[in-house]
Amino acid sequence: MLCYIPVAGWIACTIVLAAPRFRHDRAVRFNAFQGLYLFVAWLLAHNFIAPLMSMTDAGHLVSKVIHVAIIIAWIFMLVKTSHSEAYSLPIIGELAERSVAEQL
Repeated sequence: MLCYIPVAGWIACTIVLAAPRFRHDRAVRFNAFQGLYLFVAWLLAHNFIAPLMSMTDAGHLVSKVIHVAIIIAWIFMLVKTSHSEAYSLPIIGELAERSVAEQL
């Protein structure tokens, strides 16, 4: 669940992925990868998309919508994980699934 804490979850993701204790726990590694990829999506939106889109009012609005969507995904995954429900986000979940398969 710690992997989905907005902005700071990448630290928990890194610890989980590096820990030998979780090396063979597919569900934990999947959530760690998915949380890490969600953080990367936020970084891309914040550092690249937002500056490019902020040149126009419509672009600024699109940038804000992307940020809100990522934060909603973080909160959604926090709830799903706290109830021990497996959920794969579109695109990010597929990448996480592939990363887990390569690691095992």
